[in-house]
Amino acid sequence: MAPIVTVDAVPATPERWDDVVVTFGRRGDDPDWCWCQRFIGRPGVDSSTNNRDSLRNEITTAVVPPGVLAYIDGVPVGWSRVMPRAEVPGVQRNRALRRILVDQPNAWWVVCFAVDQRHRGVGVAAALLEAAVDHARAHGATAVEGHPVDTDALRADRVSGSALFTGTMRTFLGQGFSEIGRTYRSRPVMRRVL
Repeated sequence: MAPIVTVDAVPATPERWDDVVVTFGRRGDDPDWCWCQRFIGRPGVDSSTNNRDSLRNEITTAVVPPGVLAYIDGVPVGWSRVMPRAEVPGVQRNRALRRILVDQPNAWWVVCFAVDQRHRGVGVAAALLEAAVDHARAHGATAVEGHPVDTDALRADRVSGSALFTGTMRTFLGQGFSEIGRTYRSRPVMRRVL
């Protein structure tokens, strides 16, 4: 039986920037790694800024924190980006998602998860998702959505953690989300109405 682990999660505010870096593990040393910019990249934005600096600037200047952090015994172990869907260009431009999603100005989107590999499988992603929902609700969201992976529909026997950066369907179901459609057989679109 696995030990019971308590995971605390809070909004990613500017004073927690160093904790954000820790959650990215060894990739925290690479300023050009994704840093949750894949779906955020905006055409025409200064591309001379690396991804790490872009996320830091975003967290530092945001009126509402763009994500949440998870801690176990005070140690940062996970990050999740959650923000209004209308502010996620990668979702707005995705034709497959546009066929499923209805116009809902106060819908928020869970973009991604980064969980320290030493702490996977103990509920960090679930705690992050729960905190993301609470964070969105506190800022006026009427629904929270995401585009996780249905691992049961994958053909591979093993899936790397990096392939699951948008979360798993199982985690979303466990937090009260429902499937509203699919963009691919292994890619459900999940929604939780608040």
